[in-house]
Amino acid sequence: MDFAWLVAEDKIKTALKNGDFDDLPGIGKRQNLEDLSMIPEDLRIAYKVLKNSGYLPEEVDLKNELLSLEKLLEYCEDDREKERLKQRISEKQLRYNKLYQERRFRLTKEYQPKVQKKLTEW
Repeated sequence: MDFAWLVAEDKIKTALKNGDFDDLPGIGKRQNLEDLSMIPEDLRIAYKVLKNSGYLPEEVDLKNELLSLEKLLEYCEDDREKERLKQRISEKQLRYNKLYQERRFRLTKEYQPKVQKKLTEW
C-alpha cells in the first residue's frame, strides 16, 4: 500500500470513530448498484451524468413500456383490450428491435477498426 492509501484509511477510521458518517442520507438502506460492465469504459461517466439528469435512451424507455404492457396483458380480461395491448406490444417491440440493430451497427462500425488494430498488434 502506498502512503496516500494509508492516510485515506486513517482519515476514514477517524471519521467513523467521531460519528461523521452517522447522519448521511440513505444510511442503513440497501445500495442500488448498477452493472455498467456492458457500457464501454470511456462512456460510463457520460452515461451516469445523462441518467442522473433524467435522460434515458429511447431503448430503455421502450423496454420499460414493453414490460408494463406485458404486465397489463397478463391481467387483462377483455378480449378487445387484449388485442389492443398485443398490437401496442408488437409496435413497441418492432421499434425496440430497430433501435437495437441501429445501435449494434453503429458500435460495430465504430469499434471494428479498433478491434482490427489490436488483433494485428498481437
